[in-house]
Amino acid sequence: MLIACAALAAPIVVAQEPPTLADTMEQRMAACAICHGEKGEGRGAAEYYPRLSGKPAGYLFAQLQHFRDGRRKYPQMVYLMRFMPDAYLREIADHYANLQAPHLAPAKPSPDARERQRGEALATSGDASKNVPACNTCHGTALTGMSPGIPGLLGLPVDYIAGQLGAWKTGLRVAASPDCMHDIAQRMSGSDIAAVSKWLGSQAFPAGAAQIPAPAKLPMRCGSQPS
Repeated sequence: MLIACAALAAPIVVAQEPPTLADTMEQRMAACAICHGEKGEGRGAAEYYPRLSGKPAGYLFAQLQHFRDGRRKYPQMVYLMRFMPDAYLREIADHYANLQAPHLAPAKPSPDARERQRGEALATSGDASKNVPACNTCHGTALTGMSPGIPGLLGLPVDYIAGQLGAWKTGLRVAASPDCMHDIAQRMSGSDIAAVSKWLGSQAFPAGAAQIPAPAKLPMRCGSQPS
């Protein structure tokens, strides 16, 4: 009887309905925001995760496909993309391409003047002796990207830039043949990759800069870009 009375005196727990979430792209991209920021601004110079905001939609769409189809190998991205159809990947790409998040502060410049000079030379002049074109011949004169499918190189963490060049060089990251970034990275030494990554990562995004249309002809054939 005492047990029965105690049971009657216990408070009645009423099951609560789970909160209703708005079906918006911002809510759907909550998992992406953990690494790439709420507005796709990235996580700053000291971290690895790149900026997505304002990048060309064609580039973002292609990269999402590459993660889904195994041409890019980052496990977390492969896991998230593995069952997504092209239509939804394009919707995600358009979402981030249309965002205009403020640019985060760049990394502090490398203290090595010779390394800075080498990095700037590779980015703005290339190295004819190695048949390495300047970064700005494809990624825009201000290195802010060219539509529809070439990303900007400013506002990215140093480690991310170096990691991607290393992945191109080793074949861990691949694109449609002819794979121009693989060919370029193959011609660069480890010190070249470090120098250009540190220089690019230390450059502030120029005020008012925007993507420009890609020229009719790039300095070399790239299977990922339309002729």
